[in-house]
Amino acid sequence: MIVKVKVIPNCEDNEVISRIGKVLRVKLCVRQNDEKINEILKKYLASFFEVKETNVNIIRGLRGKEKTVEITGRPESDLEEIINTIP
Repeated sequence: MIVKVKVIPNCEDNEVISRIGKVLRVKLCVRQNDEKINEILKKYLASFFEVKETNVNIIRGLRGKEKTVEITGRPESDLEEIINTIP
């Protein structure tokens, strides 16, 4: 499954705060220019979707706030169910 992610840095907790279609808005506890932002995002999304970290790949947007992420390791129907729980 491919999703778009908009990263919101400088937050207290890592969390998915909303979605519009398959665009997720994700708050991360990291400074805006931190080089580890992609690593933290991958770890968080792996935990959120209950897949291994190696199953989360950032396809586009490594340096920007808007990223395209591919998530594998679970049936697409399971991933859709998880996305549908996000308000």
